[in-house]
Amino acid sequence: MKKFILIAIVLCWTGNSVAQAQKTEPPYQLDRLSAYSIFLENYRSENYQMALDYGRWMIFAKPKKIEGYSKFDLERNLDRMITVYSETANEQEDPTVRSTYLDSALMVFDIAFETLTDDKEFDSFEWKLKKARFYQQNTDHLSNAANKAHSLYMELYEQNPERFTKRGEGYYVQVALQKLISDGKKDSALAMVKKTEPYASDKLVQYFDQVRNRLFDTPQQRIDFLKSQLESEPKNVELLDQLLQIYEEQEMFADAKDIAQRLYKLESNYSNAIRLAEIAMNNANYAQAINYLKEALNKTDDPEQLKTAAMDLAESYLNQDRLQQARQWARKAIDYDSDWGEPYLLISKIYARAVSNCTSNREMDRKDKVVYWLVLDYLDKALQVDQTTKSVVDSRYQSYEPVTPTKEEKFFSNWEEGESMKVSDNLHDCYGWINETTKVR
Repeated sequence: MKKFILIAIVLCWTGNSVAQAQKTEPPYQLDRLSAYSIFLENYRSENYQMALDYGRWMIFAKPKKIEGYSKFDLERNLDRMITVYSETANEQEDPTVRSTYLDSALMVFDIAFETLTDDKEFDSFEWKLKKARFYQQNTDHLSNAANKAHSLYMELYEQNPERFTKRGEGYYVQVALQKLISDGKKDSALAMVKKTEPYASDKLVQYFDQVRNRLFDTPQQRIDFLKSQLESEPKNVELLDQLLQIYEEQEMFADAKDIAQRLYKLESNYSNAIRLAEIAMNNANYAQAINYLKEALNKTDDPEQLKTAAMDLAESYLNQDRLQQARQWARKAIDYDSDWGEPYLLISKIYARAVSNCTSNREMDRKDKVVYWLVLDYLDKALQVDQTTKSVVDSRYQSYEPVTPTKEEKFFSNWEEGESMKVSDNLHDCYGWINETTKVR
């Protein structure tokens, strides 16, 4: 009862019809334009108590215009009166008085919804959001405020999932989700994630992933949930992507391959082709990997994707011991990014493999060792263009430099330091495809 009386005092409502009528007019017998000017000046200077005295009449009169001032906007000024009551509440030490001012602000919200709904420019979604935020900001001073805020957030979510998700950079959907989770409403929380995820930013999607992990006790529970969702939406790419990620994290490679193939059938794009290529490479099925990689190359113009696919092709051919093709694709990778050291490292590896292959059935001689100078040349090139390769270059130098031709071998072959040497069939037939020049070191 005490609080009701306080609200009446704050709003100056009485049962007397004459007094009630008086509250629709400004105080001190001022005309409306003068009272509004004083209100606005005090509002802008943050003198909220004075602003309240000279602005309260607008709540009851609800004027759509003020004579002599063409820019008057009732919606904007009701919003200002909410701020006036809120800021006045913050100045109160007595918690009862404080909550009374906050209740008065809520009554202004109600007046706005009652008065402005016919206005074409009135954004009820935005006003509901303001009211929910008001409850949320004043949970310590208003009864059941957290639940009332949540109810409004849920109304907005149902009304317009896309707008609700994007508003506040995903803040409000996170608040709503947290309440559902704390109330133990797991199914509702998962349904909200599913419904809003198409409109979420990358950062919000990461948050959704965290939510899912919290809602399920084990990866198997999440797998079962996603599989149940896929039963009704077998072509849902987002669900398939999520399931594939879990399978990969749990090292369930056969299941991951099955999902990857399903995704590829639905969308044979670069990403899905690359994914199948990687699975094939991990299973040492390099012929299949090469097919998918070449297909992927035809589905992108992005330099990063092109160079990555080219390098994977080079690696796949190298693993098949098809050295000439491996070099071809490593060179392609250099064409896509000449400042990337990895292709140069790979070519050095290809040439080192060439020596191993050529000497597999015979003893290595000094002509074979010449090829290692070319190997070192490519290590030098890798480091020259890309300093991040330094540790690999240093390690490989320790392996290959000791097996280059010795001083004695260079002496008996009349090889002078700095002299150019062709690495081709002039050394051995098996090097004919290399056809590059190096220098005596």
